[in-house]
Amino acid sequence: MRIAPFDISIPDEVLSDLAARIRSTRWPQPAPGPAWAQGTDLGYLKGLLAYWADGFDWRAQERRLNGFRHHRATLGGTHIHFVHERARQGEGIPLILTHGWPSAFIELLPLVPLLTDPKGHGIDGPAFDLVIPSLPGYGFSGRPMVANYRTVARMWHELMQGLGYGRYGAGGGDFGAGVATYMAIEDPARMIGIHLTTMELWPATGQGTRPLTAAENDYVAQVRQWDAAERGYSAIQSTRPQTLGYALNDSPAGLAAWLIEKWRAWSDSGGDLDARFSRDFLLTLLTVYWATQSITPSMRDYFDNRWHGEDPGAGTRVPVPTGFANFDRNFVSEGSPPREWVERLYDVRRWTQMPSGGHFGAAEEPERLARDIAAFFAERG
Repeated sequence: MRIAPFDISIPDEVLSDLAARIRSTRWPQPAPGPAWAQGTDLGYLKGLLAYWADGFDWRAQERRLNGFRHHRATLGGTHIHFVHERARQGEGIPLILTHGWPSAFIELLPLVPLLTDPKGHGIDGPAFDLVIPSLPGYGFSGRPMVANYRTVARMWHELMQGLGYGRYGAGGGDFGAGVATYMAIEDPARMIGIHLTTMELWPATGQGTRPLTAAENDYVAQVRQWDAAERGYSAIQSTRPQTLGYALNDSPAGLAAWLIEKWRAWSDSGGDLDARFSRDFLLTLLTVYWATQSITPSMRDYFDNRWHGEDPGAGTRVPVPTGFANFDRNFVSEGSPPREWVERLYDVRRWTQMPSGGHFGAAEEPERLARDIAAFFAERG
């Protein structure tokens, strides 16, 4: 495995082209009815893009991002970008954290100071050596022909061992939770534990398993209702990501509308994005997607996991201690999995019901999440 330092540097011409495209956006008519009821609100999006073109300072954000230690590793012919930050004092617990969609490594960066220097931030727990990769096809990472949970889990094992770690933890949410789960299935002896913020895999139910509890039945019904109303994005991304990609890769307005709607709906925003995230944060995320042209390959996660994924098998249990931080305050929620549902698949050793925060827990409530991660791994020592 080859590893080299990496700096983020977006060419001026890419930024100039972005601003020109924003200024020449051909806007649709506003949707009838309440704002956001039929998708991203026109007024909000116009204001966001006006700031993106004429107020947002990418270079300032680029300098901030380059304050972290970035690298690229070659794993099986694929270049993978990652941040590697070691414990500020002593020997840290190695921990690889993975984002999901529609996110990027920047979601997890608020955890870096908290977990590499917990005592300096009033957190009672061990310090960590953090590895925060960009999923294949996202941001500054390349993508192989197929990248499902299992193949990425194998890549992350190779990465961690290539960095000199014999045993380590893993964590994340959304696709990151799926990858951490398969890391535990693939090579449990290497894993100290896994810490998740979402339930990504559907456990075995039905014949040969215990009956669903009332809470589990309620959760399954909530998920089905959510699927019927909200999962259109997943249907297209798991069947025709390339077709959608032509539009999103060509239009900053299209890209922003597609991603921002999910950050509003899946976060603990109360419907007000500006109350939860700064526009600079959201536009940094969008600029990473835009400048790297990674929206289309990122959507292939849905296609590859649907058509090229590997079922862990009925009755499979993840043989690694698991912590679960339940951030379930989504504005448009699919419901909150009860503990007994999660325990169908995982050996849950720590369960925390978070009082606030939604799908993007590391960006929404970094201190709460950092404290929970530290407490969980302190118990594994």
